[in-house]
Amino acid sequence: MIPTQRRDYLLELLDRQSVLTISELTDLLGVSHMTVRRDIAQLEQEGRVLSVSGGVRLAARFRHEPAWQEKTTASIEHKEAIARRAAAMIHDGMSIYLDAGTTTFAMARLLTEHNDLSVVTNNFHISALLAQYPHIELFHTGGRVNHENYSAVGPSVVEFLRQVNVDIAFLSSSSWHLERGVTTPDESKILVKQQLLQIASKSVLVADSSKYGRFGMFRACALEDFDLIVTDDRLAESAREAIIERDIALDTVTLTAPRTADEPKEVPWP
Repeated sequence: MIPTQRRDYLLELLDRQSVLTISELTDLLGVSHMTVRRDIAQLEQEGRVLSVSGGVRLAARFRHEPAWQEKTTASIEHKEAIARRAAAMIHDGMSIYLDAGTTTFAMARLLTEHNDLSVVTNNFHISALLAQYPHIELFHTGGRVNHENYSAVGPSVVEFLRQVNVDIAFLSSSSWHLERGVTTPDESKILVKQQLLQIASKSVLVADSSKYGRFGMFRACALEDFDLIVTDDRLAESAREAIIERDIALDTVTLTAPRTADEPKEVPWP
């Protein structure tokens, strides 16, 4: 088989079994480990598959946003590390936006010692936390309540955001993908995220790597629209390389051993 036929067959095999190991694919395709890895890297750059430990799976369609309680128990250490890295960008006197999400909530807990800080949010957990600190100027967007995620969504949020400017907007997402960008199955969130990119001097996506390779029906923006993406070091090497090749600024927070010299370097904060 020529490479295109082989990659098409690889996708057919994944359609049947969802996840396959490298060893299984070398047997099924009758090629070397190196060839299989090259095919996976090509398909991953096209946004059709996602590398997992020791194998590969199809890029996943994301049909329902998880509820807040479900999010609070997933990837806790990684989210906190991402939150620390993102919070380090914030200084006294800034105005910032914190999107609804458990990573941005972790960021909010790190901001209580700041002075002369203005925070805009659509999340009720974040606003309830920061309302206890009168030295922080706090604005809630209002809008229709999304009960599962304790946030406000819809055109009323967009109308409020048109009246403000922020230094940095920290956006969250339950699905991000190199080719499909930041997406969501909830149409009411699209205009909110798009408006944030317009009102912010800088925009940062904070999303752990378990959400990479997933996509929902509605597209908010491309990854190139962000000034920086902060994620964790579980992101597959092929995904890191593909993102950096697009000149997208990427910061992967290391929780384990330091990177080796031959691994791709993250682009620094612009």
